[in-house]
Amino acid sequence: MSLSAAENDSASKIHIPAEIDWHMLDKSKFFFLGAALFSGVSAALYPVIVLKTRQQVSPTQIPSLQLSFSIMCREGVRGFYRGFGTSLMGTIPARALYMAALEVTKSSVGTATVRLGFSDTQATAIANAAAGLSSAMAAQLVWTPIDVVSQRLMVQGCNSANSNKSSKNLIPTLDSCRYRNGIDAFRKILHADGPRGLYRGFGISILTYAPSNAVWWASYSVAHRLIWGGIAVNGGDCGYRPDSKATVAVQGLCAAMASGVSAMITMPLDTIKTRMQVLDGEQNGTRQPLTVIQTVKNLVKEGGFAACYRGLGPRWVSMSMSATTMITTYEFLKRLSTKSRQSFSS
Repeated sequence: MSLSAAENDSASKIHIPAEIDWHMLDKSKFFFLGAALFSGVSAALYPVIVLKTRQQVSPTQIPSLQLSFSIMCREGVRGFYRGFGTSLMGTIPARALYMAALEVTKSSVGTATVRLGFSDTQATAIANAAAGLSSAMAAQLVWTPIDVVSQRLMVQGCNSANSNKSSKNLIPTLDSCRYRNGIDAFRKILHADGPRGLYRGFGISILTYAPSNAVWWASYSVAHRLIWGGIAVNGGDCGYRPDSKATVAVQGLCAAMASGVSAMITMPLDTIKTRMQVLDGEQNGTRQPLTVIQTVKNLVKEGGFAACYRGLGPRWVSMSMSATTMITTYEFLKRLSTKSRQSFSS
């Protein structure tokens, strides 16, 4: 479905760039350029992810600046990029699955909803929500094992930091297993826990990211229409065509608005997921993976319900920055990868 009609309710006053559908894209260029562009975005945002992860597994609330200073002093810049190589290798196939599922679902569901008689606004929101749901579920098949390994590497070295009296309880005490790199971590986790160890928190990851993506994409599409509609009503001259700067600004604003709601709703689930993937429990002297109930009990015991929101600041910043850069990069990528008009019209 071409959503250009849905975006051009005020076409007499403002000409919004038309939606680029799946069939219009050069797939090889789309995936190749996408891997390069999103790798750069991941590198820029990775330190914030490390900060969020360490806050989430900490038994006490640690201010972001204090933790950042602690990491920089004890580990240097490398401390903010622990596990980045593993994360980057997983990002490429996960993003490919995500983008393919997103575009295919959006196109097919959008067409179906229009045929069922939904309005343009409803069809756009439903198509984007369904696309966000399916893309998150597809990506988690690849991303969960990568998440488990990279997060173990992110928090590694925290035990040595605890030896400094001034930083006692700054960072949690974890299991004593040491990983040389991502491959070593993969092997040790597989040997210790089997394939299930690599898919720790898979269920809670789906419960976290699938609704989050559905809400985000639906909110983004609605915000996109409302903002452009407001521009058209409040001063858009007849035949006004927004330039690239205006288009990017609106996309970024819509992404930030959608991210704020999504981060608040899913933060407790994300904290539970991270702890399940990184921390272990102990039963009769034997190391055991934590369950959801055990994780929630530990969090409540440590700091009440507020403990579920540790790392909210970095996560909110991370999600807003990631979403803003992702959507602007994504839309730019789609325009770079668009086939010539003759190719997709034939």
